[in-house]
Amino acid sequence: MNEVDDAELKKVMADFLELGHVENIIAMYRHDPRYYDWTGEILDDERFAVRVGVSVLFEELTRLEPEQTQRAVPSLAVLLQSESANIRGEAIGVLGIIGGEKAISQIRAMENDPSPQVREMVDLVLEESA
Repeated sequence: MNEVDDAELKKVMADFLELGHVENIIAMYRHDPRYYDWTGEILDDERFAVRVGVSVLFEELTRLEPEQTQRAVPSLAVLLQSESANIRGEAIGVLGIIGGEKAISQIRAMENDPSPQVREMVDLVLEESA
């Protein structure tokens, strides 16, 4: 039996999110929590539909197993250093969905981001979490 390597699996997960098959990825995350560690890599995708899919994924996972979603915070925190303001903003959005002290402290650290769009996202997320 051929094993799928991690890079291939991350691509398949992103492709499923792009196609709107979020329920499949929810099942995968719930079955194997190590996928939370991959969240940043999956979110760091040029396809808008993939990034939206990650947000939808975490809205559902936060409802189903909020204690597990904190595992994604370190991988999302890495994206806060991305050259792309869009990716930084998306990471802030998902961190806001996850919530909790670790996620909110990562978001607060971005309050002086050079991008006005990122700063606006920070303000929106912090407003919602207050």
